[in-house]
Order: sequence, then structure tokens, then C-alpha cells
Amino acid sequence: MSDRNEQGGIGEPDLTQRSDGGGGGVMGPSTPAGPGGVARPASTRQPRRVIDAGRLWTGGVMAGIVAAGVAVVGLLIARGVLDIPVLIERKGHLVDASSWWYAGVAFLAALAATALMHGLLAGAPQPYRFFNWIVGLAVAIAALIPFTTGAELSTKIAVAVINLAIGICIGSIVSSIGHSAARVLDEPYGY
Repeated sequence: MSDRNEQGGIGEPDLTQRSDGGGGGVMGPSTPAGPGGVARPASTRQPRRVIDAGRLWTGGVMAGIVAAGVAVVGLLIARGVLDIPVLIERKGHLVDASSWWYAGVAFLAALAATALMHGLLAGAPQPYRFFNWIVGLAVAIAALIPFTTGAELSTKIAVAVINLAIGICIGSIVSSIGHSAARVLDEPYGY
């Protein structure tokens, strides 16, 4: 097949002739032959995705529990081992972050990520790519916010590392749960 079609246009492929013997033609590319050896036109619709919502949300709750555990471990390391205060900003003042508060927010963040994944699986053309970008940006924001406070540098770094660890945990687990809870169905055309 050359770059010049029958009408002399350059860069427009000739769809009426195929050198590979495939089932193309004036209708464009086709899929392998169906019943009776008849070639079917290639799909212009996106494949249907089936979502196992129970599996997705069970995994999301489990991701929340793991994320809460990561928050508690991060606080234990920062406060107990390194003796660094972990402070958050409330109403313009820096206050000590409670373990329950941090674990609860991590759990809720995992549920929010699960809801995002569910919505993207239901309607987005490339749900995993969009999920990774959205979560990546949210994690970057969570890791950078501590540097906007007036806390000491060691506190800023500790909070940023804890937020980063929680975000990576949530993003990786929920993404893999999304892969296991959804499958794409191939729909034949009227067969």
C-alpha cells in the first residue's frame, strides 16, 4: 500500500485494497471472520466493562484499614523513635495531630479513592490512567502542604513523609483492586 491513493491524495490510505489479504474494504478495518466466514466491521464503540462492586468496596475498606495502619506507624516512628512533633494546622494554629484523627483521615481518603476508582471504571475511557494521575496529584498536594505551615523543618518533613507513605499505600492498593474488580467484555455484533 502506498502513501498515494487512487485519487492522487497523499497521506490518505486506500481502504479499498489491502495487501495483507485482510477483510478490509470500503467499510474500513475488520475483525476476524465470524460464522460462515463473513468478516465483521471493527468496533467503533468502547468495550463494556463489568465491575464487581462488592469486591471493589471490600478492597477499598481493607485499603482504608491498611492506610490507617500506615498513619499510626508513621506517627509512632516520628514521635516515638525520632522525637519529632507531628503538627497539623487548625484554624490558623499548629496543633498536635492525634493518632485517631490521622488514622481516620487516612481511612476516609482510601474510601474516597475507591469511590473515584468506581466512578472512573464506570465511565472513563482509560480509568487506570486517570486514577493514577488524580491520585498522584492529590498525594503531591498532601506531601507539599506541610511546607506551607510555620512549623519547624523536621516537623514539615515528618508530616510530608507520612502523607506520602499514606498516599502511595492508597494509590497502589486501590489501583490493583480496581484491576481485579473489573473486566472488559468483548461484545460480538449481533452474533
